[in-house]
Amino acid sequence: MNLRFIGEFAWSYGIKSIPRGPSYVVASMMYPLVFLFLIVIFSSGKFLAFGVVGGFIAIVAENSLFSSSDAAFQRIELKFQDLLVTTRISHLDYILAMGLSFLAPSLPGIAVYAVIGAIIHIFTLASAALFAAILVLVLLSTLSIAFMIASFAKHTRNIWGISSIMVVLLTMVPPTFYPYTILPKAVLYLFMLSPVTLAAIASQGAFGLTPQLSYAIPLLVAETIIYFAIAMKLTKWREN
Repeated sequence: MNLRFIGEFAWSYGIKSIPRGPSYVVASMMYPLVFLFLIVIFSSGKFLAFGVVGGFIAIVAENSLFSSSDAAFQRIELKFQDLLVTTRISHLDYILAMGLSFLAPSLPGIAVYAVIGAIIHIFTLASAALFAAILVLVLLSTLSIAFMIASFAKHTRNIWGISSIMVVLLTMVPPTFYPYTILPKAVLYLFMLSPVTLAAIASQGAFGLTPQLSYAIPLLVAETIIYFAIAMKLTKWREN
């Protein structure tokens, strides 16, 4: 693993891009903040904690999924990956570097939700530590899905629309902002194909909002490993 490349890429492509494009940071916060607002209004504040927990998950997953656009653009238009294959940079290095780069715009949103969560007193030391681990799994699993999408892209003109659709399907439709217990079991099992669903279930249980399902975290770990392995296999490191 080339930690120097991962760190420098994440710094230049992620952290340094925030002052150059602050509108992207605001845009990445809009979905979860709007959902949080609507949930508070329509539930009279009953689901506020669900909205805060879901906001963390959604903003990390959203930015990871949007990395598919840049990954496809760099591969198809810039031929950036063709340059990397001539070096010691590996698939793993590039995927992790891109993931950390797109995590950077999530940080202001995460800070906002952390403040809200502290105000409504949903955090404990144990739950916060477990939640941080869950968010890491969300980052890796959704990043893997993003690279799977990017690997199938033939043209860049459609990839931005596809990534937006995936954000809605994988982060807004599952029980990210509402209790998973209100879903029929058949629907819940279907939604579990999205790692975001499993992360939401595990997080809601960790914060005592819903009953904890013992298999949620092990299944999330398994899905993360499977999706990451597929992404490593499918990622096109050179054009055929």
